[in-house]
This record gives sequence, structure tokens and C-alpha cells, in this order.
Amino acid sequence: MSPVEIACDESGSEGENLLGGETDVFAHAGVRLSPEAAAACVREIRARIGSPAEEYKANHLLRAKHRAVLEWLLDPGGPLAGRGHVHLTGKTFFAVRAAVELLAGPDTGELARTLHRAGPAAFGAARWEYFLTAFTSVLRRNPRRGVTTSPERFFALVDELAATPGEAGEILGLFRGGGDRVAAYRARLASDPGLVPVLDPLVPAVIHTVRHWSADGTPVALVHDEQLALTAERVLQLKATLGHRLAGVRFVDSRADARVQIADFLAGVARRIASDELNGRGDARLTGLLKSFVDTEWDGLSS
Repeated sequence: MSPVEIACDESGSEGENLLGGETDVFAHAGVRLSPEAAAACVREIRARIGSPAEEYKANHLLRAKHRAVLEWLLDPGGPLAGRGHVHLTGKTFFAVRAAVELLAGPDTGELARTLHRAGPAAFGAARWEYFLTAFTSVLRRNPRRGVTTSPERFFALVDELAATPGEAGEILGLFRGGGDRVAAYRARLASDPGLVPVLDPLVPAVIHTVRHWSADGTPVALVHDEQLALTAERVLQLKATLGHRLAGVRFVDSRADARVQIADFLAGVARRIASDELNGRGDARLTGLLKSFVDTEWDGLSS
């Protein structure tokens, strides 16, 4: 069976910087369009916006004066209907799930969702953020300047918070036995530059994108915007994980491929719409239009 080409781009990528960065949502978009259809879509967007800019980005579509163009792009009768998909990741939830899976063992997501929901109230918002920041500091290959926590200090904090009554404290109690797993992960991270960090949402999102577009058995060939995090070693790991579903990965400059430009538009507007919804300033109309492009369960955005 011949593979189908899916053009991809992302928005909100900050590597392992899940907390305290510029964005709180990561979006990875894939579109299934012919080069001709994508070029026609870009031309139509340019004509509708009327900006002299040489390269359009998602922020052009997000300006209030171009609201009609954005709604046209996302409309069920628009150019991307059935041809676009976005995987959204709430970065805070991604950190919580990484903690649960590394420190308490494989999880279906229920423990992570429970802890994500109950943690701020159980421990206090500031203490909860401090705990997550400490966890990500312990696991990052290159901790942020001024934000460094030793494993010993982190597990002392785990012991302290695990004494809190309620389900959040009980879940943290499961983390007490995770010291050896943290040590093993840190050793692997130091010795294997090709290891996919558990705190980087990019590779999991790419896997999800491929699985979505190959659900009917058709293999997928990705045409992806240039992305330094997708090293040759990680592409090999993607192929090993996805098997026949992934026929290959080719990197291009988004300015040279209209399909990737459309994926860039979709990822950028999806991230902004989802972030607004996450922070209580959502736009019901745009959120409703976006839902046809994303999963039933937005990853960490619907709990």
C-alpha cells in the first residue's frame, strides 16, 4: 500500500521546559493536502487577509480584524475539513503524567488525571508548582539556571507532601519508591544523547499524529518542518515504535512547502485557542470549531 504524505508542524515547543516557559500548551498538527490544494489555500488566506507580509504565520489569523478568515479556515465546510488533525498537550499535565509513570509505574492516565486535578487544592497552588518544578529539574538534561533540585531534596519533598490527607497525598505516597528509577533514568540520559527525554512532548505527539493518520492501515510518510529535536536517532526510534505505520520522515523549510505552512497555521491557532480555554478566557465559537480537529480527550486540557 502506498503511503500517504502528511505535512506537519508544531507550536509551543520548548523542549523539556514544561513549567514557567512562554507557553502552557503544545500543539502538533498534521494536514493531508496535495501541494496544489495547499498552495491554493495559502493564496486564498493571503487574499482574504491582504497583508504584504512575505510569510504568514498563525498570529496573522489570530488578529481580531481577521476573525472571519480564521473561522473560514476552521469551518466544517472549509478547506481543512477532514484534512487536518491536531494533537494538543497541556504541559502541566504532561509533567504530572511523567511523574506518575516514572515514579509509580505504568499508568492508564487515571492516577495522573486525579493528581493533576487534586494537587493544587491539596497542597496549595504555590507548593504544587514548586513540587512540579522540582520534579522537572531532577529529570532535565540541562536544568534551567537557578532552578536545580537534587534527587535527595526532591524525595524529601515527596515525603512531606505524601503526609497530606486525601487522594493527592496517597498518590504521592506511591512516589517514595521511585528513587532507583530516577537514578537509572538520569544515568541513561547522561550516556545516551539520542534518548527521548520523558519531559519533551514532541516525540509522543508525532507518534500520536502518525497513529491518527494510519488508523485505516495506510502507512504515513511525514513531511515535517525542520526540527532540531527530531534527530536521526530519534527518527529511528520513531520507526521502531511505529513499525509499518511510518514509511519515512522528510524535513523541509516551511517557506518552501505550502502544506507545512498550513500545518503551521493550524498548530498555532489551535495552541492559542486551547491555551485560552485552559485559562478561563476561551472563545466558545473558536473552541467549538477546533473540536473537529482534535482528540475527544484533549491531553491535560479537559480534566
